[in-house]
Amino acid sequence: MSADEDVQGVDVEEAPVEQKLNLVVEIKNIGPCRKHVSVTVPEADIQTLREESLDEFSLQAQVPGFRVGHAPRPLLEKRFRSELADQVKQKVLLQSLEQMSDNNDIDPINQPDIDIENLEIPDSGDFRYEFDVEVRPEFEIPDYKGFTIDRPSGEISDDEFQAFRQQFIESYGSPEKVDRAAASGDTVVCDLTFRHKGEEIREARGVSLRLRPSLRFQDAVLEGFDKLMEGVSAGQSKTGELKISLSSSVVEMRDETVEVTFEVREVRQHVLPTLDKEFLEQFNCETEADLDEEIRSAMKRQVEFHQRQTAREQVLEKITESADWDLPESLVERQTENALRREVLEMAQAGFTREQVAARENQIRQNAIESTRQALKEHFVLDRIATKENIECEQSDIEAELLMMSFQNGEPLRRIRARMVKSGMIENLEAQLRERKAIDFILQHASFNDVERKPVAEDNATAVRLAVCGNMASSLIDDTADSAE
Repeated sequence: MSADEDVQGVDVEEAPVEQKLNLVVEIKNIGPCRKHVSVTVPEADIQTLREESLDEFSLQAQVPGFRVGHAPRPLLEKRFRSELADQVKQKVLLQSLEQMSDNNDIDPINQPDIDIENLEIPDSGDFRYEFDVEVRPEFEIPDYKGFTIDRPSGEISDDEFQAFRQQFIESYGSPEKVDRAAASGDTVVCDLTFRHKGEEIREARGVSLRLRPSLRFQDAVLEGFDKLMEGVSAGQSKTGELKISLSSSVVEMRDETVEVTFEVREVRQHVLPTLDKEFLEQFNCETEADLDEEIRSAMKRQVEFHQRQTAREQVLEKITESADWDLPESLVERQTENALRREVLEMAQAGFTREQVAARENQIRQNAIESTRQALKEHFVLDRIATKENIECEQSDIEAELLMMSFQNGEPLRRIRARMVKSGMIENLEAQLRERKAIDFILQHASFNDVERKPVAEDNATAVRLAVCGNMASSLIDDTADSAE
């Protein structure tokens, strides 16, 4: 039975048994995690598949002057030459690839690089096609049981809680134009001009920037931003310098110094929201006390997030100590966005504010290549461990995470799910949860050494969703709410 017959609903019990092709397969290593595969399909097998396709057409094709199923085969071959050729090609490729995969241990990472459109099945003679494919690296799984892990611990102080509460409520504040000089914490609306060696390379108009110590673009950081802009008024300008990241997509600009001028249009102060019924209902709370309880829970989740990240870093360092195998640069580049998505997801699940996530996103982008290379090695090791221990991500795990994100962000569950499915992040979430389970499994077999934790970090960075040098990927953060500003 061919795959096409199965799709069309042919009774499995009545369909003929699919015959194995007499393939000749050659596989060569052509670099890190890459193989070159050559497949030869004998002429006799091609003819068998061609006859099968012609049989199918003879039973279904409508030809003027003939009842269905009674048109002469030579006429069918002539009239449906193109359709037959496409179907034969589909059968040959589908069956040969499936059989080749079953009979050879290739373990591909993604779909093979085959130019299907330009492949033609010959009318006579054997058919040969070749392709390159990226495969999972071959390595021995390290011993992952019995680790000793340092675990940050300590109670949340009242001062920490009050600072976190203020930061949480401020994140829902609204900007209000004021006629005074800017102070730390205010927002300035600016026109930005970037110059490299005196030549203008980019400009941006009407950008809203919160005055915080660090200003992060997707490919650069300006430290001391709040000090630079403090005291500036509408109509004035300030100039600073920043360094382009070593991971910039524009190679010639890496590590270069760029001058940026901020032409201030207006100054805005942030007005805290009124903690009324409408505001509280966003978080399913009836009173401020209920809100405080939820904020404290969110803060605990952030502490747990840092504990998990610290433990994860130690686990990953230990299991990848022997991961000295190389990865192809093309794979690293393609997976950079996935690595970023996973980090953004974890922060969103832990209840970080949108501004915190956006700032972290820009920071990750600047170190994307090296961090992605390491993340890929971690993924391959954890994937092997998960497979060995029969660890899987269930649908209930995904629904629980989406529900938690809905509560923490005050956003409808349906909207979060739809956005993640549309962007492809739902697959990232599934892979992330499976890896988290693998790490949890390792931690279940580890011993812990409690150490004093650091205080929860303050929100000290402003993220700008543009790259100084351009050509960077768009943000993964939904900034619909920001557009109202």
